Amino acid sequence: MTQTERAPTERVAPAPALSPSRAADFEQCGLLYRLRVIDRVPEPPAVATTLGTLVHAVLERLFDAPAAQRTLDAAVGALRPEWERMVASQPDLASLLPDERAREQFLADGAQRLSVYFRLENPTRLEPAGREERLELQLDDGPLLRGVIDRIDVAPNGAIRIVDYKTGSSPRPGYGQQAEFQMRFYALLVERLRGRRPALLRLLYLKDGGTKELHPGDEDIAQIEHYVRTLWQDIQRAAMSGRFQPKPSRLCAWCSFQSLCPEFGGDPGPLDPARVEAALGVRPA
Repeated sequence: MTQTERAPTERVAPAPALSPSRAADFEQCGLLYRLRVIDRVPEPPAVATTLGTLVHAVLERLFDAPAAQRTLDAAVGALRPEWERMVASQPDLASLLPDERAREQFLADGAQRLSVYFRLENPTRLEPAGREERLELQLDDGPLLRGVIDRIDVAPNGAIRIVDYKTGSSPRPGYGQQAEFQMRFYALLVERLRGRRPALLRLLYLKDGGTKELHPGDEDIAQIEHYVRTLWQDIQRAAMSGRFQPKPSRLCAWCSFQSLCPEFGGDPGPLDPARVEAALGVRPA
């Protein structure tokens, strides 16, 4: 077997990277980041996030059909078979919806999100250049950035639009910074990888029909790059010191790691240096 060949069962671990979700985790709570990224503690599925996964999958597959067949009825009709595919690949999802009434309400919630989507856009007039597009960008002397973009549209004149579906409600005034950070993060990726800055970043909130549009400028891109570089340095310092401190907040009420958190009488246990190195490329001192 040559150096470039691998046994069929051998898996290559993903390179240490920073995504919008993991950046948000570290900002929210150092221990949350550690348990997700380094220890990889399993988390039970949640109804809200699972609904989001289902709706995203249906909207991605919607554009496989010819334009004339991209109807609301077709999208709603795809919910149940898509859900069955999800359960077949992840059987633990079935426990989220223990009876027929819960399943029907779940699918009705999905249909409601799709109905709102069709009020916001006409998919028969769209031909996306990318759907669920996975992008990676290695910053010089900085972190590897990784993201998955729901949809990329390219106009005939080359203008780029990034669209992100949110299955929750639009944020109240003064909130929504995390979603805006995510979109500017994607703008940085697309500009560096495609050689053209997106002209428009569009958030679609499918629970209530809210929208948010951003037009990234030079300052936005520069600020995002500075932010992710600084945040990555903070993460690596935490890794080398072995200290991923909990940060109590009102978000603790929704955290699935309370049993491991000192703030709730738990104990996450010692850090495994090998896991730290595999996840972040550095070893604790």
